[in-house]
Amino acid sequence: MIEFKDVCYAYEGEPVLRYVNFSIPSGATVLLQGPNGCGKSTLLKMLNGLIFPHEGSYTFEEKQIDEKAMKNTQFAKWYHQKIGFVWQNPDVQLFCNNVEEEIAFGPKQMGLTDNEVKQRVDEAIELLSLEKLRYRAPYHLSGGEKKKVAIASILVMNPEVWTMDEPLSALDEKTQLWLLDFLKALKAAGKTLIISTHDKTLARDIADFRICMDEEHQACIEAV
Repeated sequence: MIEFKDVCYAYEGEPVLRYVNFSIPSGATVLLQGPNGCGKSTLLKMLNGLIFPHEGSYTFEEKQIDEKAMKNTQFAKWYHQKIGFVWQNPDVQLFCNNVEEEIAFGPKQMGLTDNEVKQRVDEAIELLSLEKLRYRAPYHLSGGEKKKVAIASILVMNPEVWTMDEPLSALDEKTQLWLLDFLKALKAAGKTLIISTHDKTLARDIADFRICMDEEHQACIEAV
């Protein structure tokens, strides 16, 4: 489903990814691990079509993901329905006036009818137990509540691939346990999961393999 071939990327001339190679089959759960600053977040942004390789290639379902491809509105819409991104800090992701509008934003961009949007939003709110927060402003919520709303805004799109940047960080134990169960449910449903994390619980409970990055910004595949 996903393949990186000799991918390189640099910020202002400083290498962040050096000749990264890996492939991820559909339905796999992959952990992205390595020290801070090694390029994990950059790799996740590239997976989501927010930045593109300076060298090498990234293909998704045998289609090359680059700046030219993503300028095609129809292709970009197809791609963003396929893959979702839960950011480490939900404040980066949440921007609407209330939770209901936040969750509805993605389906509206897909061009769904009002009834279809409402159905998806209602289902996501029920599944994540967000009814009491429906009309609350996201910036008034707790960290765990914000994380749930961010997840709901991706869930409502029903992507085949979920990418997450340190999803368990800054969460209390109860919310961490809930999120772990949620990830297990996604895995059981056949979703592809790519998760940047330092948490050993995820490696033990759900991972199929891991992509380990080092301080030289290179990557290798390891068993868990």
